[in-house]
Amino acid sequence: MILALILFALTYVGLLLLPNKRHWVALLSAALFVGFGFLPLGKIVGAVDFNVLMMIAGTMGIVSLFIDSQMPALLADLILQKTPNVKWAVVFLSLFAGIVSAFIDNVATVLMIAPVALAISRRLKINPVPMIIAIAVSSNLQGAATLVGDTTSILLGGYAGMDFMDFFFFLGRPSIFWAVELGAVLSCLALLWLFRRETGSVEAGERTKVTDYVPTFLLGGVVVLLIAASFIPGKPALTNGLICMALFAVGLVYTALRTHDRKKVLKPIREIDFDTLLLLTGLFLVIGGIKEAGVIDAVAKIFVGLSGDNVFLAYTLIVWASVGFSAFIDNIPYVATMLPVVQGMAAMIGIEPYVLYFGLLTGATLGGNLTPVGASANITAIGLLRKEGLEVKNRDFLRIGVPFTLIAVMAGYLFVWAFWGI
Repeated sequence: MILALILFALTYVGLLLLPNKRHWVALLSAALFVGFGFLPLGKIVGAVDFNVLMMIAGTMGIVSLFIDSQMPALLADLILQKTPNVKWAVVFLSLFAGIVSAFIDNVATVLMIAPVALAISRRLKINPVPMIIAIAVSSNLQGAATLVGDTTSILLGGYAGMDFMDFFFFLGRPSIFWAVELGAVLSCLALLWLFRRETGSVEAGERTKVTDYVPTFLLGGVVVLLIAASFIPGKPALTNGLICMALFAVGLVYTALRTHDRKKVLKPIREIDFDTLLLLTGLFLVIGGIKEAGVIDAVAKIFVGLSGDNVFLAYTLIVWASVGFSAFIDNIPYVATMLPVVQGMAAMIGIEPYVLYFGLLTGATLGGNLTPVGASANITAIGLLRKEGLEVKNRDFLRIGVPFTLIAVMAGYLFVWAFWGI
C-alpha cells in the first residue's frame, strides 16, 4: 500500500509540473499501477468510467457544430448588450453556468458555456483564461445542488434514499440545495473582487446571424434528455454517454446530408479533445489502483478513530478532509467509499447520518476547485483553452480556484451545521 501511495503522489506532482504532458503522465502512472499489480487486469475495464468519456466526446462534437452555427457568437452579443463591463460579463456567465450545472453534468456544462465565453473574449480582445476558469469552478459548485447535477449527488441520493425534491427540503429542514446556493452567492462576491480591475466597457456590435439552428436544438436535446434520464430507475450505466454520442451521430448525419462536404463532417470529430480523454482514462485507472490497494479504505478508517463520539469534530473532519482529498482525487470513488464509512460513524455516535452525509457532499464536491486536476470540469476547461493555443499556468487557476473554493465551502459548512448539527 505504501508503494501505491508514493506512486499516486508522484503522479499528481507530475500532473502539476508537466501541464502540457498530463495525459502521458496519467497513462504512464496507470501502466505502472497495472504493472505492479495494484490494479488487476480483470478490473481495468471496470475502473474506467466510459459513461463520462462518452459524454465528453459526444458533447465536444456537438459543441463544434454549435460553434460553427454562430450561435455562441449571437449569445455573446446578447450578453454584451446586457452587461456594463467585462467584470459583470464574467459574473453573469459564471452564474449562468452554475444554473445549468445544477441540472446536467458539470463537464457538459463547461463544454456548452465555454464557446460563449471564447466568443466574448474574442469580441472584447481579452484573455479568455480567467473567464473559462470561473465558468469551470462555478459549474463544479452547483453540481451538488440537485440530485441530477453531479454523480456524487446521485450516489448520495441512492445511498440515503433521497429523491429529487429531498435536495431542496428534507425531513422538514432546508437541504443541501440551499447550502450550495449560499456558497454560490458569496463566491460571486469573490469573483467580483478577483475581476475588480476588469472595468473595460462592453460594446456590442451588430448581432451575429445564426447560420443553422439544428446544432442548438441538439445541444438543448442533450440537456433535456440528461435531465429526463435522471428520473429513470435502474437505468444502464452508459445511458448519459449514449445520449450524447447518439445526438452527436445525428449531428454528423445531418451535416453530411446538408453540406455533402466530407471535410465539414470530419471537422467535429477532429475537434474532440482526445488528450483530455486520455488524461481522464489514465486518472480513472490510477484511482482504481489506489482503491484496490486499500489506500482510500485505510484513510477512511482513520476518520473513525480521530472523531470518536464528538459530532462537531466528526462533521468538521469529514468536510475539510474531503476538501483536501478531492483537490487531488476524483470525488466519485471517494464519495462512493466514504458513504458507508459516514453511516458507520453516525451509528457509532448514535445520530442520524444526514449531517455527515451533507458534510461529505459539501467537501468532496467543492474541493475539486482547489486545483486544475481536482475535477473533470477543470481538466476539460483547460483542455479547451489549450486547443485554442492558450497556456494555462497553475497560478492562473489557483488565483481563482482557492478563494472561490474556501468561501463556498465555508458557507456550506456553516449552513449545514446550523440546520442539521446537534
